[in-house]
Amino acid sequence: MVMDMGRDAVQDVVELRYRPEVADFTSALRARLRVSRQGWIYRWMPFVMGCGALVEIVSLVRGDKHFSPGMLASMVVATTALALSPWLQARAFQRLAEQRGVFRAMVTESGVSVATDHTTGSVAWAAQPRYRETARVFVLFSADKNATTFTTLPKRGLADPADADRLRAILDRHLSRV
Repeated sequence: MVMDMGRDAVQDVVELRYRPEVADFTSALRARLRVSRQGWIYRWMPFVMGCGALVEIVSLVRGDKHFSPGMLASMVVATTALALSPWLQARAFQRLAEQRGVFRAMVTESGVSVATDHTTGSVAWAAQPRYRETARVFVLFSADKNATTFTTLPKRGLADPADADRLRAILDRHLSRV
């Protein structure tokens, strides 16, 4: 007897159904900062700005003529903007996603397919060869140094909490964890 393993092999499929939330995108964007070269700037810039602000504050306390209130204010504003950037971007992504309705994602041995009320798309594993898991989401990233494209799969979209283990197993088989 000859068995065709391609035909008889069981294909693992995990389905998700969700409406994206700002917190999902915020989690995904923060994960992206951890794996991208651009994230290095976001992690170090508040430290650099803080040192500059400290120099300005010391100048103020000492009464130096070199104190610049505009410089101090711009450092505070820039640091605050950097800190809020993932959340602000997440709000913009969520507004766009809200127009598409309910998201239905299928993760299979060949990749990820996402369908909404208005669009359908598929991503092969080679297009996004790495992933990161957060408390809220699984995020698949492109291979480029800034992780330009990514796919977010919220855990709350799973029908059963045990599906998270199945999804993680599929991702581990096809992608590298970062």
